[in-house]
Amino acid sequence: MTNHLGDIQNAKAIIIFGANPAVNHPVGFAHFLKAKERNNAQIIVVDPRFTKTAAKADYYAQIRPGTDIPFMYGMLHLIFKNGWYKKDFVKNRVYGMEDVMKEAKKWTPEKTAEVTGVPADKIIQIATVYAKSTPGTLVWAMGLTQHSIGSSNTRMAPILQLALGNMGEEGGGTNILRGHDNVQGATDMCCLSHTLPGYYGLSDGSWKYFAKSWGVDYGWLTKQFKEKKWMNTKGFTLARWYAGVLGGKAGEDKIHNGGTNLKALFVMGNGITSIAQTAKVKEALDNLELIVLADPFVNEAAVLTDKKDGVYILPAATQFETSGSVTATNRSAQWRSKVVEPMYESKTDHDIMFEMAKRLGFYDEFTRGMLLKVDPKTSELKQVKKTFKWPEDATNEIARIIKTIGLTGWTAERLKKHQENWHLFDEVSLRGIGPMKGEYYGLPWPAWTETHSGSPVLYDIHRPVAEGGMGFRNRFGLEHDGVNLLAGETSAPADSKVPGGYPEITAKNIESVLGITLTEDEKKRIGKNWKVDISGIIAQKCMEAGIAPYGNAKARAKVWTFPDPIPMHREPLHSPRPDLVKEYPTYQDKPNHYRVDTQYASKQGEKDWSKEFPINLITGRLVNMNGAGVETRASKYLAALTPEMFADINPNLAANLGIRDGDMIWIHSPEGTKIKVKAHFSYSVAEDRIFLPMHFAGHFQGEDLSDKYPEGTRPYAVGESANTVTNYGYDIITQIPETKGGLCRIEKAKEV
Repeated sequence: MTNHLGDIQNAKAIIIFGANPAVNHPVGFAHFLKAKERNNAQIIVVDPRFTKTAAKADYYAQIRPGTDIPFMYGMLHLIFKNGWYKKDFVKNRVYGMEDVMKEAKKWTPEKTAEVTGVPADKIIQIATVYAKSTPGTLVWAMGLTQHSIGSSNTRMAPILQLALGNMGEEGGGTNILRGHDNVQGATDMCCLSHTLPGYYGLSDGSWKYFAKSWGVDYGWLTKQFKEKKWMNTKGFTLARWYAGVLGGKAGEDKIHNGGTNLKALFVMGNGITSIAQTAKVKEALDNLELIVLADPFVNEAAVLTDKKDGVYILPAATQFETSGSVTATNRSAQWRSKVVEPMYESKTDHDIMFEMAKRLGFYDEFTRGMLLKVDPKTSELKQVKKTFKWPEDATNEIARIIKTIGLTGWTAERLKKHQENWHLFDEVSLRGIGPMKGEYYGLPWPAWTETHSGSPVLYDIHRPVAEGGMGFRNRFGLEHDGVNLLAGETSAPADSKVPGGYPEITAKNIESVLGITLTEDEKKRIGKNWKVDISGIIAQKCMEAGIAPYGNAKARAKVWTFPDPIPMHREPLHSPRPDLVKEYPTYQDKPNHYRVDTQYASKQGEKDWSKEFPINLITGRLVNMNGAGVETRASKYLAALTPEMFADINPNLAANLGIRDGDMIWIHSPEGTKIKVKAHFSYSVAEDRIFLPMHFAGHFQGEDLSDKYPEGTRPYAVGESANTVTNYGYDIITQIPETKGGLCRIEKAKEV
């Protein structure tokens, strides 16, 4: 999220792709409505389903699932043709837009309409309104990401904003709405398999930096892996962990995992049944030797599996029984204080991890970093205490180590001070007053130093670096194909000592770029580059010179290292348009994609899926539910609002299939799975698609699993999981599942 929710009030146009904030972010949606009150902001919704957000929109486009890229190219076609794009911005701050312009020429309103299903006059109307109502902000959520081309979707959206000069502007930017309150924090700490915390890569240099920062021996760290090469290798993703268990079996995708399949699964506070391919998840659970589920409620993986032994449910404490920081969708931190002590036999997540570390024999190494501090005189790490205080020392350890995204300013003391003085911050600008003057609420990262204000709007060159300003990061070299990748002469943050672009700052170039001379003591203490400089000298010198440590470069519209250097439309693996599959085929199969051979062309070309499965399948959220629904369905009153699983179906489609409102229906998937749910008539979905909420579990392919819940733990609402029928398909870069672009077949269930 480049901006923040309050800043949306500064927008004059808001375009929303694959997000439904009125339902999924009902508190935050107030900022959208206030933008209408303040600026008469035009709200545009592009979504396969007429949502509650669409009901508040000025313009609504009912797009065919999986065609967001053509729609945005259709907008860009008109923007470039009519000269509505910001020429100076593109010239000075963007690389590769020429290739985008060339592709956009193909996407006339008529061509775009033929592919997306949105009428040409609607496309023209939306493009005109959005281009002429600046600043405009672009919002998206999982409806844009959960596709086999999700990465291209999420590149296309910023390209649209770059063309219009909406990046780095109050009321502009790309604002990605996270699903839960600390998804951004979990991502920042890289609870993923392809990076270290703070988005540091898996290179030896990164591992050595963390070994030093954690106070552990690098050699000891390497010995924790079967072979050293696995330190530098991506692991399995959450989306395909099940393949790690099943890989190599008949009909299963091959895996690359050191000669062994996964044997144990440890889950902490994750609705493991909410990921795609529930039948595969169940099969994997059944084939594990050990399953450990730590959750305040019964994680329904324990109910889904048929395993009788080796399944352990650990009662974890809730957020009210612990304290610490979470990171909001806009990169701001928020401190939370403990309300009550952990109840009954429950333990906090960190206590569970500490106990695990003790039994596995690395507790001292696991906790040592919290005892260390940088000596300000020598810039050496020293142990300054014998015991740590949780969570303050953990928070300060994070601030000390994570330079890449600028968490240096996130000390426990500062975050607590913001919590105590939240009333002294403006909701639209996040600026503080009184004792909080000069800071933005939650210190949205990057907060480069322990006194930095935070950065509420990324890439904003209108304000000094010390007040949150910056250009685009220089992380892809200085030139490509003979073209300079650094920003133009008029693209430096306000009050910058360097008038134009400059590279990321290192020990070698700091004096020449900043025009300073370091003392011999500073040269001795300074780190190799800004990402590993524990002395803090680089960041401090940069602040004094009005320089962002990560450089000032051009944004990449063209990514030469990706399968598609510029975003290209590719039909979903299970497309309802076989004619378009021929014109816009998917990628070739990708071997060893996060350790799993992953199908693309072979799956798409296996058959004409639309003959047997003619209906588009859309999944999403309900306002009263959350995630996998483990907590909310256990609430008597929330469950009463939606007591059973259902499918929204257009009455015309239902009538053609002999289905009445309230009938039980079977929904069949190309994966050979099915679910039995109640038909709910709704004109919010077109006649070629249905909608399923994603929050249910406790039934599996027509079987009620209620008897498998431990006594007294069955939720008030149980039902089929939508993900039992979501289709095979994974993003070519991130491997996020293609849950928003699948197909299904529907039939009325026979009365029993």
